[in-house]
Amino acid sequence: MAPPSDAPAQPAGDASDNTNDHLVQSDNPEHPANLIPSLCAKFWTLGWVTGTGGGASIRDDDLVYIAPSGVQKELMKPADIYVLSLAAQAKSLDRRSRMYLRSPARYKPSQCTPLFLAAFTKRNASCCIHTHSHWAVLVTLILETQGPGNDREFRINNIEQIKGFGRGFDRPGNLGYHDTLRIPVIENTAHEEDLTEFLEEAMERYPDAYAVLVRRHGVYVWGETVHKAKTQCESLDYLFQLAVEMKRLDLPWITKIEPVKPTRA
Repeated sequence: MAPPSDAPAQPAGDASDNTNDHLVQSDNPEHPANLIPSLCAKFWTLGWVTGTGGGASIRDDDLVYIAPSGVQKELMKPADIYVLSLAAQAKSLDRRSRMYLRSPARYKPSQCTPLFLAAFTKRNASCCIHTHSHWAVLVTLILETQGPGNDREFRINNIEQIKGFGRGFDRPGNLGYHDTLRIPVIENTAHEEDLTEFLEEAMERYPDAYAVLVRRHGVYVWGETVHKAKTQCESLDYLFQLAVEMKRLDLPWITKIEPVKPTRA
């Protein structure tokens, strides 16, 4: 499900004198500029991106397409999408100063941008999704009640939906039913861009994780393809909801279950 490019990358420059509208114009529904509004509209129906919160970004080789800040995600259009060069950004000495190849006049760049870029550069992801799912927030609040030292990681095992996650960056196959899914939790900050270094530290500590929870805020999920990022985000939200219900019923998230082996070959 890797989105194709319809146009070659243009030299990085100030969007005020180089609109590059052709970068977001395509009849292909799989083009990132069309796919991001479509995905965000679906996420809105799930309650993941209410208000103007949350967002998504897709990388197509060197080009990175990003949902803007301040737009209602169910109303987003291709013309609202920002585009930048990943290589040009990597060469910048100032990580907060970004040169966009294309910038819509009526919106501001997303503060999620450096976090999306971390997924692309450190995990070679093709898509990163940020949601404000209330199930994700509730899980971080439940963990918060466990006290310092026990609130930095969400763990769950012996649940079928765990099989929706890959085993890790550059590792083949998916997790199994009996495996333990581990998602790191980082503390929220007043400004979203300030989360970047903490998200990158979590990536270092959890090299096989495909997501990072932000306490009292939401979750970032990424994948090698748009399809994998989307399915892992859906699987994770299912597990968060299940975990909240399990806690309500005083059921443990981690259990010891012996594997059942078939009696017939």
